[in-house]
Amino acid sequence: MVSTILVRTLRKDIARYNRLDIALEDLNGTGIMEDGVQEDSGWKLVHGDVFRPPKNPLWLSVLLGNGAQLFMMTGFTIAFALLGFLSPSSRGFLGTVMILLYTLFGFVSGYVSSRIYKFFGGEAWKQLFTITPLALPLAIFAVFFLLNLFVWARHASGAVPFTTMLVLVAIWFIISVPLSFAGSWLGFKAPTPTPPVKTNQIPRQIPQSSGYMRPLPSALLAGILPFGAIFVELYFIMNSIWFSKVYYMFGFLFLCYGLMIITCAATTVLMVYFLLCAENYHWQWRSFVTAGASSIYVFLYAMLYWVRTLSFSSWTGGVLYLGYSALIAGIFFILTGESC
Repeated sequence: MVSTILVRTLRKDIARYNRLDIALEDLNGTGIMEDGVQEDSGWKLVHGDVFRPPKNPLWLSVLLGNGAQLFMMTGFTIAFALLGFLSPSSRGFLGTVMILLYTLFGFVSGYVSSRIYKFFGGEAWKQLFTITPLALPLAIFAVFFLLNLFVWARHASGAVPFTTMLVLVAIWFIISVPLSFAGSWLGFKAPTPTPPVKTNQIPRQIPQSSGYMRPLPSALLAGILPFGAIFVELYFIMNSIWFSKVYYMFGFLFLCYGLMIITCAATTVLMVYFLLCAENYHWQWRSFVTAGASSIYVFLYAMLYWVRTLSFSSWTGGVLYLGYSALIAGIFFILTGESC
């Protein structure tokens, strides 16, 4: 549906521009109007500003690099489980493989963030090399450690030992951080990608957006379709996590994962096209947020699942559920935002 809308709209635009060019050539034989400026409209008006660097290019590059790392880890984990290398009944082994794959793909994170940052013309390379392998893991570890304090306070058997946390931190700094530095160095040494058009020296004024083209409405509209591709499997995953049921439908999960990535990319391309037609060339952050907006619906679904299905005997269980749901939604936002 998204591809059909985009192709039909682009065909109409291209046909209109071709008719305009033919009419101008009939007028003076050169395709140039009397004042020396060719008449353009829609997305052609911002072709000289579309590759202008965004605001905060450092953090956008870091998020895209970490999203690529999560994308590779998730894809390979599901593929290994689909091929039978991971037993559905062994949750501990599945979690161990996820952590190891995420650690090894630190090279991908560094390389992607460095290449994108170089394309944006960034200069704070030391900050990029440091923030890329540390920002997201530190945030995840801080939330996990804080939630684990509630479990320790209850003296529950499900609390993660402090020594296990230290081992995870050591594995991260020994394996993933050097790999990320190596990937960032290779991306820094690679040649800078060349934009297909030149960027104007003076930025063009952006008209005020209205209606569904505003950031929040456009993100909420675009996030519905990717969520629709996964919400059925999300129900079985939630049952597996909170009711200790064995999840074995990795074939359907792999299919839903592919559909989710394709849908995120298609909806993002469509919304960016509408944004450029509105003469707004600040599309980089908008595309990332639009692709990751499905995480809002994932969090809302988790809240609905809590109300309809779960009941905790103490407030600690509710705090843990709310914290882990927010953490999963945040990771999901970075994962899907990378697909833009």
